[in-house]
Amino acid sequence: MADKIKILDVVALTADLPERGLRRGQVGTVVEKLDRNAFEVEFSDDHGRTYAMLALKANQFMVLRYKPVQVA
Repeated sequence: MADKIKILDVVALTADLPERGLRRGQVGTVVEKLDRNAFEVEFSDDHGRTYAMLALKANQFMVLRYKPVQVA
């Protein structure tokens, strides 16, 4: 799964991160691949101001999909 995560993918947290003030479902953008299973994710408000940026493992978020999956 982590191999399919790309820079600029829009993601959502799958669990609360209270120590960072983030809750499950908050939306961020992958801005860097740190290693095979770790990614830098930026969280911004509606005005584009960053309010959090942190390294997350692939199992801490899900990639949001905007197009239907094509069936063969």
